Amino acid sequence: MQTSPASAERRYAAQTKHGTLLESRTETLTLYSQLAGLRPFKPDEEVQLALQEFCEALVDYTASAHFQLYRFIDEGTERRKNVVDLSENIYPKIAQTTQTILDFNEKYDCEDHCNNLSELDQDMSALGELLADRILYEDQIIAALTIDRD
Repeated sequence: MQTSPASAERRYAAQTKHGTLLESRTETLTLYSQLAGLRPFKPDEEVQLALQEFCEALVDYTASAHFQLYRFIDEGTERRKNVVDLSENIYPKIAQTTQTILDFNEKYDCEDHCNNLSELDQDMSALGELLADRILYEDQIIAALTIDRD
């Protein structure tokens, strides 16, 4: 079965979007690991800079996931029923993770003036578990999107 030029173009665009998302995800997880390596957290310059960089990457990753993966599902342009059904099941779970990520960012995106880091260790642990769940959800959608069904 031969692939149409339009189909090949859509597939390439999807692969590019998924690649962008995966790069953003990898950067975020790397920064998460670097920040976690600074335990116990003290309000010193090294921790504050690492925390700021991580928060920026975390928000970028969250936005990237929306724009690279979910936006076209929200817009109703996805035609494959299996993808739409999966997305309708998973997207509410991802939306919950997004709110928790934004709450974490709001609490800790404080550049060089984070003095109260007493809950950061607990919050990082909870965020790590949440990111693991989110990645599983995203990977399910990516897998459904990459099935060749033109």
